[in-house]
Amino acid sequence: MNDAGWFNSGAAKVRPDWIDYNGHMNVGYYLVAFDIATEEVCVHLGIGEAYRRAKDASIFVLEAHVTYDREVVEGAPLAFRSRIVDHDAKRFHLIHHMYHAEEGFLAATNELMCMHMDLTTKRSAPMPAESLAKVEALYAQHQAAGDLDGIGRKIGIRRKS
Repeated sequence: MNDAGWFNSGAAKVRPDWIDYNGHMNVGYYLVAFDIATEEVCVHLGIGEAYRRAKDASIFVLEAHVTYDREVVEGAPLAFRSRIVDHDAKRFHLIHHMYHAEEGFLAATNELMCMHMDLTTKRSAPMPAESLAKVEALYAQHQAAGDLDGIGRKIGIRRKS
């Protein structure tokens, strides 16, 4: 698990009800687990649940991509690391890595496009200045750590010529 240039975005344990009939974590619960990491990032940025209640504004996910790199089973401890890939005044492009916290292998990735929303108008709105400054600070740290592989993948069957 490489922490250099990554935000430590929480931990979880694979719950019994997350297991499918194949004996590993069901694909749907990966997004549930990654939501823990997204909330950690939002809290750090000052736009988590408390912000939503106080300001009637929130973050919505517009698009999500998940890769399933290695299976995890019931009871597996998970650790999340996140990076801001890009941003503007209203949006941030985020990637999460999910690791097996003890064995250190990459279990999955989750790439998100997030939008700041004014819930009174149900329209996008710029993030508060303090939050945008935190986004910019994390982005600068993450950019200094170097490029990432696997960003912006598209799904498709690769054909040989």
